[in-house]
Amino acid sequence: MTSTLEALQTTLAGEHAAVWVFGTLGGQTSAADQPGLFAAVTRSYVVHRSRRDQLIRAVRDLGVEPVASAVAYALPNDLATPARVTAAARETEHRAVAGYADLVASTYADQREWAIEALTDSAVRELGFRGSPEIFPGIAELTDR
Repeated sequence: MTSTLEALQTTLAGEHAAVWVFGTLGGQTSAADQPGLFAAVTRSYVVHRSRRDQLIRAVRDLGVEPVASAVAYALPNDLATPARVTAAARETEHRAVAGYADLVASTYADQREWAIEALTDSAVRELGFRGSPEIFPGIAELTDR
């Protein structure tokens, strides 16, 4: 089991990536041509940016410097179609779910409650990007597939 600080930093690193990816995906969608997809990507961007900021505060409250964002993150090579943007968004939410599952295991009290809410929200958001429901989201060894 990792320490709370390690789990917060790891989850923060994941949120840095999610913010970058959803920002990029937003540039690949059109509010006019794909309003539903554009709205979903925009909502995910806003939520992940808020979570990132909350994690930064949580790490700073422990008296530690938060992990910095990377300069860039890997994306699928081809995001030219709405289906590929949707798949990239789904994968990003799936990774967030796994990150929050680890955070749940390493926190307690208010932090654990917040991590559970974030895990649940990302799991539902993943479904919105055509994901498959899981019995235990974010816990690979307990998946039902």
